[in-house]
Formats: sequence, C-alpha cells, structure tokens
Amino acid sequence: MSSTAEFILSLSCPDTKGIVHAVSQFLLDKDCNIIESQQFGDVASHGGSGRFFMRVHFESDAAFEVAALEAQFDAVRMRFAMTARFHRFGAKMRALFLVSKHGHCLNDLLFRVRAGWLNIEPIAVVSNHADLADLAARHAVPFHHLPLATGAGDDIKRAQEGRIEALIADGHVELVVLARYMQILSAPFCRTLEGRAINIHHSFLPSFKGARPYEQAHLHGVKLIGATAHYVTATLDEGPIIEQDVERVDHSHSVADMTAAGRDVEAVVLARAVRWHVEHRVLVNGMKTVVFR
Repeated sequence: MSSTAEFILSLSCPDTKGIVHAVSQFLLDKDCNIIESQQFGDVASHGGSGRFFMRVHFESDAAFEVAALEAQFDAVRMRFAMTARFHRFGAKMRALFLVSKHGHCLNDLLFRVRAGWLNIEPIAVVSNHADLADLAARHAVPFHHLPLATGAGDDIKRAQEGRIEALIADGHVELVVLARYMQILSAPFCRTLEGRAINIHHSFLPSFKGARPYEQAHLHGVKLIGATAHYVTATLDEGPIIEQDVERVDHSHSVADMTAAGRDVEAVVLARAVRWHVEHRVLVNGMKTVVFR
C-alpha cells in the first residue's frame, strides 16, 4: 500500500508566458496532485519588479525525496531563470531565538510551539542577559548566556556573534528569530543570516528612536500602537516587511497601558511572520515581500 507525501514548491522568476503551464506539466508528469496553488505577477508597467511568484502545495504517492525533486526540476528552473525550492510539507523548521530582557515574544512563541500551533523545533535561546533562562528551562530549550558589556567594541561584538554563528551551524538552524533582541547586528552577521532571520520592533520608527519609545509616544499623544516584523538586513530595521498590525489607544492610556498594548501586538505580529515563513508562504521581492496567506 503506497503512502502519500506532501510538498511545497515556492518560486520566483522574471514574469513571462508559460510558467504556470511548465510547473503544472512537471507535476503532472511526476503523477502529483496539486492541493493548493497561489501566484502573483508584479507587473513592471504598473511600477512593479516584473517578477512572478508562486507557491504550490502538492501531494504524491511516489516515494520522492526533496533532493530528487530539486534535481529533476532543473530544466524548468533554468528555462525560466527561477529561484525555486521544494520543501516537505509539515517538516519542522529548526529555530534559534535571540532575546535580551523582554520575554513576551519568546514566551508567546514557545507557548505556540508547545500547543502545536507553530511547526518549529526550538534548538536554543541565546541572550546577552540571563533574565530569561528560567523561561527557556520551563520549555526545555537550551539557554546560552553570551553577555555583552555596555559600549563593547566591534571586535568583542563580532566575537560574540561568532559564538552565535557556531551555535547556528552546529544546530543546523534554519531560522533565527530576534524576539526582542536589543543589539545591533554587524553587517557580516546580517549577511550570514540573509533570508532566514526575522526581527520585530515597534512601528514608531523613525519617529521615536532609542530608549523609552512609549514614553515619547505618550508625550506626543500617539493614537496607534503598532509593530513590524521583517527580515534582517544590514540596514537597521529596514529589511523586507513580512507583517504589521496596530492597536488603537487614546488620551486615557498611560505609558504602562501603551507599553502593554505594544507588547501584545509585537507578540502577535511576530508569531504570524514566523508561521508564514515556516510554511514557506513568504517570498522576497526586492525591498518588499509577497506573502501567500
């Protein structure tokens, strides 16, 4: 009796005729059944990138391996100058979390993992402070305290990042989540993490930079508290945006109320971005993303 395996194919390429037909024909030739297909053409004449994006969820009775599908797809890939990846549907993604002192995002993500709502395997929690060691222990996730003194020089910071890079390599980590990690990453580290690191921050930027942003927001009578989840790049807090959301506040909200609202929306926005990435729903389109929800 044959067993059915499910896969995800995600791709992008210059937009032209015949892409959908070629992909569908390839899957038909392999006796695969398409479960769901989503696509988007970013039309150049409308100011877009001129690229085509596609995500296909399919199943097969054949005993395919991802590597074999990748190799057999090469002809289609080369014909359309595609960036394309196959993934086994439902496979857990190995993730490492970077945190500092605020634990609301980490706590939310680890709860979602335990509840079965987020299909990741937590490999480690890494922090420049020891505050969240107990939280990691409660979820049976290894905790690594890699301190950084205030005002540490570039050489010291790079040495600390090197230890994180070693943890990523040794743990075969596929995704790094900056769950309120309050350190600026070096350009070399950002290049190492390109396309596989997600950050979260409040959406006041660039208006209220630095410490105590909610006090600044309260002082200026802000009416919307928001959060932005994006891919990490060497340009601080300006990587391709995956998800954003807002919570309305008013004159009756104290600084503490605004801070609580901000932490709630940060946790929700980061969880959505991580889930969509894990499900291979996010494709980078220059400085933007295409998200197939």
